[in-house]
Amino acid sequence: MFNKISDKVNSTNMYSPAQLAYAGDAVYELLVRSYVLKNHDLSVNKMHRLTVRFVKAKAQAYIISKLKDELTDEEKKLVKRGRNAKVTSSPKNVDFMDYRYATGFEALFGYLFLNKDIDRLMFIFEKVIEIIVEKDDSN
Repeated sequence: MFNKISDKVNSTNMYSPAQLAYAGDAVYELLVRSYVLKNHDLSVNKMHRLTVRFVKAKAQAYIISKLKDELTDEEKKLVKRGRNAKVTSSPKNVDFMDYRYATGFEALFGYLFLNKDIDRLMFIFEKVIEIIVEKDDSN
């Protein structure tokens, strides 16, 4: 599925970090929704609430802080570019720094998707699941 969608995408160098984050937001949400649907027998309302726990900015900021040792130097630079991208506004109920780190996190997913590096994308997503499950187990 992912390969067919991104066949005609140009070089990721032509996209701003905000544009990569825009794509990454959609990719990450789709992965999370697929994971929740496949692994949890819940009502749609409960699936939605579980998905929100994965995709909210605070969770993404936490995840990227735990993922840093798994990232290549290039991926770390990309996350930093995403984090430091000029943000014109952020949601009112979100810590500004969490929002910035979440933007870096989403930029990474957009970058990997648009570069068709699906194996790496899925490896990182598996690490995301491990981080969230570990955090839930410790609470």
